[in-house]
Amino acid sequence: MIFSRLHRILAPLLLCVLLLVTACTEAKAPSRWDAAQQTSTQKQRPQQPKDGAVPGQPVAGKPVTGGNFNKFFPKGSAGYSTVPAQEKTGFAEYKLNQGGKNVAMLSINDLANNPTAAQKFQQPSKTIAGYPAVNQGNNITALLVGGRYQVKVQSRDPSFTPQDREAWLQKFNLSGLSRLK
Repeated sequence: MIFSRLHRILAPLLLCVLLLVTACTEAKAPSRWDAAQQTSTQKQRPQQPKDGAVPGQPVAGKPVTGGNFNKFFPKGSAGYSTVPAQEKTGFAEYKLNQGGKNVAMLSINDLANNPTAAQKFQQPSKTIAGYPAVNQGNNITALLVGGRYQVKVQSRDPSFTPQDREAWLQKFNLSGLSRLK
């Protein structure tokens, strides 16, 4: 009985002491991490050009639905077939098969939500069909269309050469893609 009465008095008393102690402690100085967080959240994103024609600076905005890209992919030819593989907002991908074997992947990616991904095209090593192009490693060739759409061909088989990748990039409907909004 005494324990029960002591428990009813002691619990609220300890809670009051805890609140008093924590309320009276000195506020700690912000750490270097707090300062870095504040600095990074205060930065403004750079303004993007409205026309999206500047390499490395795509138009910011809502990405295009992946299904809108399908009409820009090349059709199969000369023993090659194209097979849809993946489609989501801002992205579509096709398999390029030859003789039942996957030799390459073809993709279109809308960079509207990821403008930094276009920086690699600011000083391209070459152009393909008039668009800035870069090699990414040994297996990927990519180009930037309309300052917004990254079109890539990725080799999946050693027989599919960089020249094959460039040839397939030129088979995309690049001028039609450049007009897509």
